Amino acid sequence: MDQERLVAALMAGVPHPMLVVDDTARVSFLNAPARALLGDIDGRHYLTVIRQPEPVAALERALAGGEGGAARWRVTGPGPDTVYRGLVAPVPGLGASLVFEDVSDIEQAADMRRDFVANVSHELRTPLTALLGFIETLRGAARDDPAARERFLGIMEREALRMNRLVGDLLSLSRVEAEERVRPTARVDLAALAGSVLATLRGMADAAQVTLHLDAEADLPLVPGDPDQLTQVFHNLVENAVKYGGNGKAVQIAIRRVAHDPVLRSTGVSVAVIDQGAGIDAIHLPRLTERFYRVDSHRSREKGGTGLGLAIVKHIINRHRGRLKVDSEKGIGSRFEVVLPL
Repeated sequence: MDQERLVAALMAGVPHPMLVVDDTARVSFLNAPARALLGDIDGRHYLTVIRQPEPVAALERALAGGEGGAARWRVTGPGPDTVYRGLVAPVPGLGASLVFEDVSDIEQAADMRRDFVANVSHELRTPLTALLGFIETLRGAARDDPAARERFLGIMEREALRMNRLVGDLLSLSRVEAEERVRPTARVDLAALAGSVLATLRGMADAAQVTLHLDAEADLPLVPGDPDQLTQVFHNLVENAVKYGGNGKAVQIAIRRVAHDPVLRSTGVSVAVIDQGAGIDAIHLPRLTERFYRVDSHRSREKGGTGLGLAIVKHIINRHRGRLKVDSEKGIGSRFEVVLPL
């Protein structure tokens, strides 16, 4: 086998983009993944293809007889940045090789972990700071003031309950993510489940002067699902609708059969939670299911929100292979629709 065929055969077995630059600084070989990414660049000077400082410097070292080494670079474009990690090595008699891979997903996951830790720390630090401040006050100036003591203890209880809710939601999110790849097999009556959720939240709705309605189509089929997790989904959605739907308004759960969902490519059942609140600006809709993302941070915290409810909803729906669709219009209200396949 001649040298060219041997090199081509070896490069064909490399799953990541790989190219070889000869002693004249031109691309002499590239494998299929590199060709798919960079196009037909045979014979071109590598500087017209690779323009990032780190891989260029590594190629220059390798072509000059050095070691080459690792390189990392970022490519910006109209969408999210793409991050590559590469390795340059001298190839005796051929020049230098560059093999690289797209590590954008790894970088994004690391960023998400850092943001998650920072958000959890921030969410816990605020009530903890309040608790420590009130404890110090109760030991000092308010030691002999019964009225102040009762007021401060009430605030401390509220902050402690908020931390407890946050920890509970974090544990719930962790469990849901752990089970996300395991599809549930039980059969669930969504109309009965929705009725149970409304009964549970009736007291909260009455206190907010919100009327709850259930409009379920007759003879709905049972849906494959986890009844506890689906209860959590509709509890979160209805609770949000009651909290932010406005006093004196109505919240409706509409359950319908879906003959064919174009996204799921399946028959299914749709459960829509509809409120008549202030609505959500369209700029916020794509980010609603992000962890700790809030449309109105101050209002959400005032009402006891942890910023994790819709993230939990998203992961549960993913486990059920369903989809969540959100429509909202300022001044008219919001519609959160869950479609579950049969």
